[in-house]
Amino acid sequence: MRKIRKKLGLTILFLLAAISLSACESYGNSEAEPKKDQVYSQVKASKKIIWGVRNDTRLFGIMDIKENKLVGFDIDLAKAITKQMLGKNAKAELFQTTSKTKIPVLKNGNVDALMATVTITPERKKQVTFSEPYFNAGQSLLVSKKSSIKSVKDLNKSGTVVVAVKGTTAVENIHKFAPKARVLEYDDYGQCFTALKAGQGQAMSTDNGILAGIAAENPGYKVVGGAFTHEPYGIAVDKGQTKMASEINKAFNELKKNGTYNRLMHKWFDGIPGFSIKEAER
Repeated sequence: MRKIRKKLGLTILFLLAAISLSACESYGNSEAEPKKDQVYSQVKASKKIIWGVRNDTRLFGIMDIKENKLVGFDIDLAKAITKQMLGKNAKAELFQTTSKTKIPVLKNGNVDALMATVTITPERKKQVTFSEPYFNAGQSLLVSKKSSIKSVKDLNKSGTVVVAVKGTTAVENIHKFAPKARVLEYDDYGQCFTALKAGQGQAMSTDNGILAGIAAENPGYKVVGGAFTHEPYGIAVDKGQTKMASEINKAFNELKKNGTYNRLMHKWFDGIPGFSIKEAER
């Protein structure tokens, strides 16, 4: 009887070990682990790209309340790339992001790509794969037309306050170029500009294209100082999705060749004081 129980016990142990190994193998091949180029395979099959875009950035991506839809340069370019890549019947689905959430939603698989004024930086390259730049931006300043501030050098003194958006390169750049200034950080550009109008800061700082959009709608303010940094925007995909990035680049270059890109640049940025389309184009 004891021999039978001993054999039965050994048999159970072997079965448990086999189940454990099987479970480990299954976990190792889990879909939770990103597969190389799986995103492109998915969008090609579905004829749809889910884009992470902004809803608070004038000229690039903002909610048009009257039309109840997102509009802007990034929105139009995302739609054009989708159709160029996947065909005229392909769909560009828009997923609204913020400065703080754009990288996380991409890493979590909520979106296939980001077209959300994402500056290409060495640090971000560790997390995502970028397309070639699609917009040559540079950090600048927005001030009241009554302000005596003319450049970033004028900010570098005690008592000066600059407003900027959390999680953007603008914050660290102000610390670098005007270390004596204090930076107040807000969640989005709308809050930043509201703070500037309320006198909580002497200047607002971010990329020149974004500031130009704000100045165009608020004639009491102006963009000054030129671009004191080089902040090119890129389309971001998750790390390892090289085929997706390659196909986006191909589509983008075709849009440049057929004139679509230039048409969109003029549609959104033509005639804005202090902004050069030629310098921003890629």
